[in-house]
Parts: sequence; C-alpha cells; structure tokens
Amino acid sequence: MKKINLAITGCLGRMGQQLIKSSESNKNFKLVALTENNIINKKIAGIKIDLNTEHAFNKADIIIDFTVPRCTLEILKIASKLKKRVVIGTTGFTQKEEDLIKKYSKKIPILKAGNMSLGINLLMYLTEVASKSLNDSYLSKIFEIHHKHKKDHPSGTALMLGKGIADGKNKNFYNLIGRKFLNKKKFPYGKKINFNSIRRGEIIGEHEVTFSSGKEIIRLNHEAFDRALYSDGALTAAKWLEGKKPGLYSMRDLLNFK
Repeated sequence: MKKINLAITGCLGRMGQQLIKSSESNKNFKLVALTENNIINKKIAGIKIDLNTEHAFNKADIIIDFTVPRCTLEILKIASKLKKRVVIGTTGFTQKEEDLIKKYSKKIPILKAGNMSLGINLLMYLTEVASKSLNDSYLSKIFEIHHKHKKDHPSGTALMLGKGIADGKNKNFYNLIGRKFLNKKKFPYGKKINFNSIRRGEIIGEHEVTFSSGKEIIRLNHEAFDRALYSDGALTAAKWLEGKKPGLYSMRDLLNFK
C-alpha cells in the first residue's frame, strides 16, 4: 500500500509534537516535511525543520496544520498553488478569515475542525439536537477548561459547541455570541450564549454545554485525558480526505452525522 506523504506545520508545538509521534506509528503515512514560522537549525525524525514554503511542501500529499490563523492562511495560499490537501486544527479565526478559508476550499480539499475528537464531534451533534428540541425559554451557556499554556479563549471547541446551539435554532452564531469570561468560578446565563474559560495546570480539555429553563438544567459534557485523541483524529481526517474533490469538509462529514 502506497503511503501518504505528510507535512506537519507548527512541528515544535504541543500538537505538532504529538502529531509527529502518532504519524510515526501509523502505517498509512510517511512523514516528509516539518515546518515552523522561524528558521531553526534542527532535525526531528531525521527531517530538517523548514519554513512554510513551496519547497517545503512540494513532496507532501497532505498538510496537517495546528498553528495560528495568520500562519494557517499563509499555508493555505501555498497549498492552493501546489494543489495540496489540508487538514486544519487551528482555532480562533475571524469571520473574514473563515471566508478566506472557504475561498481556498474551492481550489483544494480542506477539512477543518475546531476539535478532531470523535467524542467532541458527537457532543456537538447532540448539542445541536438539544438546542433544536428545546424552546426559547431555555437559556444556554458553555464552560471549558484547558491547560495554562493555551492562549485563545474561548477554545475553538467551545465556539464549535456554540455554533451547534445556533444551528439548532437556525440562527447566525456570530449574532448569538455573548460575554466571554476568563477564570471565573461562576458565570451567568444570558439572552445570548455566554462562555467561561478556565486556564490552569496541564488539563487537556473539558467542555460542558448547559441549558436551563429556570425549572430544570440539562448538561452535556466531555472530558479528554490523552492528547493522542486529537492527533489520531487528525490523521484519520487526513486519510479520509484522500481522493476528495475541492471543498470545505468537517469531522461531521467524516463521521457521516446527518
């Protein structure tokens, strides 16, 4: 079986390191390129770390990107020119940046997910179902915890879950974003979706969606305790994207959730 030539961006980051580890034990992939945003005279797995350039990605069949929005868009520009498939795990995009990703997806296959976990994507689906089933007397809010090194808040996963609430109501998510709290012990419900993010220790990820009518509370939650959960999901996405036509795909497409 011919292996898929894989490039990993942000290779010195936490997810980059985990992706390298997971790819080395996955028989479907051959690691051919590792990149960072700065010149670093170092090799990992026998591969010299390169900048995000056409030369770096030329031998790759697919690029897996867990970096920052500015870097992701730079990579998409190159991938679009080289006709390379891209899996995006980067979070924190603005609406304008999301629109640019859609534009690139008309030229190349892109699978983008704020979280690559099967369980989280099931949680998002259940969140959408609950939101659709409950009437407007139920208010909602989202709570999440991540390690102290995580810079963005709310997390991409929390925003995914918020979108699930909005989709269930058939409303525009960006119009439903409420207040964003950081490291609060308690936070209120609101007419819009409020978020509370905790950053402490080395916690990999916990997420909870709560619906309340004032008379009852419904909680949907997920806890991750192994980072390989995300890298394995990203590699599954990369394999699934093989042979796909240009377009913007999600883990929901991969998992065939209706």
